[in-house]
Parts: sequence; structure tokens; C-alpha cells
Amino acid sequence: MNVADTVLRLRYRNSWSNPELMEPGRVYPITITLPATSNLFQKGHRIRIDIASSNFPRLEVNPNTGEPVGRHTYTVIASNTVHLGADTPSHVVFPVVP
Repeated sequence: MNVADTVLRLRYRNSWSNPELMEPGRVYPITITLPATSNLFQKGHRIRIDIASSNFPRLEVNPNTGEPVGRHTYTVIASNTVHLGADTPSHVVFPVVP
């Protein structure tokens, strides 16, 4: 069951008016903020986080080419990595109501 989702087009990670493409191999800090929701997880339930480059057909295709949005001429397969470690302290924050 999908509890919540959101989308980020990372070329706009710093500004909506001045897009910046990403450099392959470089690690970028980002914050993903989900919309407010509520769910009761029973003891033994598990939570899964999915990270993907596309949610087509619900959202427009991300061709991963850097071409202008909606005017791409080809597509490239993206590889997403969540970096974990002292230099890249990735984490998830779940508010909990007792």
C-alpha cells in the first residue's frame, strides 16, 4: 500500500528559474519532503521506501538527458544511489505520535 509519494526534478533542486543539471558520479545532498499523512503501523509491519527516476504514466517521462522538459529526443537509463556513510549521512525522519 502506498501511503505517500512526491516527485522532485533535480535540475530544479536549487532554483525553479535557474535549472542546474547534475554531474554523473557527483553526490548531491537533497531533502525529500512528503505531504502530511497519517497511518497506524501495527507491530511487525515494515516500511519500504522506493526511489525511482520515473512514475510514468502518472507523471511525465523523465528522459534523464538534460534536454528541455517535454521536448526530449531520446532517453537514457538513470541509476539512483542513496549514499550511506560518515561523509554522506543519509537518513529518514518519521514523526511518531504515541
